[in-house]
Amino acid sequence: MFSLQAMFGKGDRFYGLLEQSAEAAGESARALRELVSQTDRAPVMAAFASSRAREKALAAQISEELVNTFVTALDREDIEALNAALYKIPKTVEKFAERYTIVAERLAGVDFAQRALVLERSAEVVVEMIGELRRGLRIDPVKKLQDRLQALESEGDKMLLAPYRTLYVEGNDAMRAMLAKDLFELIEKAIDKCRDVGNVVYSIVLKNS
Repeated sequence: MFSLQAMFGKGDRFYGLLEQSAEAAGESARALRELVSQTDRAPVMAAFASSRAREKALAAQISEELVNTFVTALDREDIEALNAALYKIPKTVEKFAERYTIVAERLAGVDFAQRALVLERSAEVVVEMIGELRRGLRIDPVKKLQDRLQALESEGDKMLLAPYRTLYVEGNDAMRAMLAKDLFELIEKAIDKCRDVGNVVYSIVLKNS
């Protein structure tokens, strides 16, 4: 029988760490939206560095706790999957931030904000889904949150049609189009990572419902 809840009950260590990791992912998503919406990028880049450092520390702490806490192979597999999936959200966002700051002037007028908002909302759903682990592995609320993640992913995909049409059909700057496409795909990848977290949580709940 899956014993994640029993194990997490030992001081709520893993619950708290995973929740903090989800919150750090949410902070990085908010920082990305601010980055593409503001002209003064220095404070936002500082926020990126802070959330990324926090996420790295949390991921390492979760790994250390797994070594120091008795868990079954199944328990370990699920926690490691959650830890890895959560870690990849701010990691992908950081890649976007690094590249965007280099080419932002070249991409003036390209709207990343709407897509960034979808990522932020997806990360908020991730925070809620991780929070559900503490509430007894209830399938109905987790399924609703999973459906929200999928709807957000579809919404983000639809948003790409207009900017791609503008860049590739109406534009005449191939390099600008390639740079924008690279950044759009990084936001899409970060949204996909949110979906991956949701899939792990949902699979945990399904097999133990």
